[in-house]
Amino acid sequence: MLLVTGGAAQLLLVLMTWAEWQAGGRLSLTGFFAPTPAGMLVLLVVAFIFFFISCYAVFYMKAKPTAEEAIFNGCSLVFLALMTMVALADHPIVMWIAIEATTLASAPLIFMRHSKESLEATWKYVMICSVGIALALLGFFFLSLSMQRVDQLLPLTFSTLATVAPQLDPLWLKAAFVFVLIGMGTKMGLAPMHTWLPDAHSESPALVSCLLSGALLNCAFLGIFRLQQLALAAGFADFSRDIFILFGLLSMGLAAMFIVNQGDFKRMLAYSSV
Repeated sequence: MLLVTGGAAQLLLVLMTWAEWQAGGRLSLTGFFAPTPAGMLVLLVVAFIFFFISCYAVFYMKAKPTAEEAIFNGCSLVFLALMTMVALADHPIVMWIAIEATTLASAPLIFMRHSKESLEATWKYVMICSVGIALALLGFFFLSLSMQRVDQLLPLTFSTLATVAPQLDPLWLKAAFVFVLIGMGTKMGLAPMHTWLPDAHSESPALVSCLLSGALLNCAFLGIFRLQQLALAAGFADFSRDIFILFGLLSMGLAAMFIVNQGDFKRMLAYSSV
């Protein structure tokens, strides 16, 4: 019941926050966090998915030992808190910290079956996603370098960068976009960085697989979307569009090839998330 209580409380708070934000009220957040339309949408999706999963988890965990239930509840609630942090983050490094921490919080959930295959899937998930997130950190470093051409000293936040996007150094901004796309795309499951996805989905419990596909992938996409907004504001729409088309076609093509011969239903669903 702890998980249901946490999920219900978070959903209620998100709905209240959404209503206040839609009514034009100001949300008292620190400089590292700020509500945005895309972030609030992701937050709402995460809250609904987690609440319904927590309701199902009550019946799922009845057959599990008490120790496993404690680990599942604890990691799931930390996972939820970190995804909320990603959705509201306005500072690139805060978003990066939250995205990286979701890897550590969700790894025990993938290993719930305690089998050799689930251990392999967990390590593959941790290693591949950590490398990807390291590239995203390098991308955010390039983003900070792009501010060298801006005359005044400004905080490194997405909302501030959007106001001075035309003044950002185009070379560093393009480099930041590419590295963040590859880094966050690894977490999102874009091909060819998707290799962790089928194993993690097939070896984790169904409700964990739902959290990965329905919630975590959206949080990773939000990081890419923030850089896309900066690229559009800086006048690099053609540059970002071509890269999106390339990765999109590659992801759909590889997923279509591998999904045909999949006998495992969960692996089939995993390839549909690529």
